[in-house]
Amino acid sequence: MSSENKFYGWAATGKDEPLEWREFELKKFEDDDIQMDITHCGICGSDIHTMDSGWGPTEYPCVVGHEITGVVTRVGKNVKDFDIGDRIGVGAQCRSCLECDNCTSGSENLCEQKIIGTYNDRWPSGEKTFGGYATKWRGHQRFAFKIPENMTNAMASVFMCAGVTTYAPSKRLNVKHGDKVGVIGIGGLGHFAVQWAKTMGAQCIALSSSDRKRDDAKALGCDDYVVTADIDAMKKHAGTFTHIICTNFSNNFDWGLYFSLMKHNSFFIMIALPETPLTGIPAGLLAVRQISLTGSVIGSPKVIEEMLQFAADTGVEPWISTYPMKKCPEAVQAMRDGKARYRIVLEQ
Repeated sequence: MSSENKFYGWAATGKDEPLEWREFELKKFEDDDIQMDITHCGICGSDIHTMDSGWGPTEYPCVVGHEITGVVTRVGKNVKDFDIGDRIGVGAQCRSCLECDNCTSGSENLCEQKIIGTYNDRWPSGEKTFGGYATKWRGHQRFAFKIPENMTNAMASVFMCAGVTTYAPSKRLNVKHGDKVGVIGIGGLGHFAVQWAKTMGAQCIALSSSDRKRDDAKALGCDDYVVTADIDAMKKHAGTFTHIICTNFSNNFDWGLYFSLMKHNSFFIMIALPETPLTGIPAGLLAVRQISLTGSVIGSPKVIEEMLQFAADTGVEPWISTYPMKKCPEAVQAMRDGKARYRIVLEQ
């Protein structure tokens, strides 16, 4: 393969196998495509699930990473909004059918035909999709986004998944001044959720299983920090939350405990994606408080663009630590060990 069409990436070759630096071929370049040299890629929990075949069989070898930023090096003849040299980002979705009702109405992330993932998936041509633990990316212009001038590539990378996954439901479900938002889990997703809630004018309460992130939660802007095993602290907030955003889920999750915190006609927003089914949901409490238990998946291109501008205007920033791309295996292990505070970003 020519050097123009090849790239190198850290490949998962099998469950429990070490990552390998390998050469691969990019998809065939098409008229709507953009190509970039990757500068940064965030490490997401989704990457770990996929490397481990946690959500189902992974098609190995697989190069993961869907919080990608870089610099445009090539544009197709149909590309009008991007130029060589532009800084861009790409998130968890790289394609949709572009023709169904959802796609044509601005909800491409809910494509009725096929949401194509940035990795471990197939382009319409049948070629494999590859992610951002790599040197290059090539794909459709609809799912690439210009990075605001006051945002670095390192910072921008993690907005592409963690940022939009928390922004989209907060905006859609109208988090606003006067609301009270609980965030379960102060991590890669949760530390964004707190900042969105505060910037949108709401009160925000961190809900955690231990006391160890109390100072971080305060620095992020939380109005209170509740250790969920502290019954008195939980009772103080009973029946007061308009929204709870769940970013962290365990198999012994106590639905009743959290539902008891919620007001009537409130929203429990499930953005954690465990490998096991949700069980033990108390239907009675769900009904008598008219709680809406809702899911959310990434965000449409329009929402991602809106989020980036909103963050640029309001100063929302992720907490990141960086590792050289050449130390990707070490960075992934740090993620597995829970050392991210609160997002690890690979950089070339």
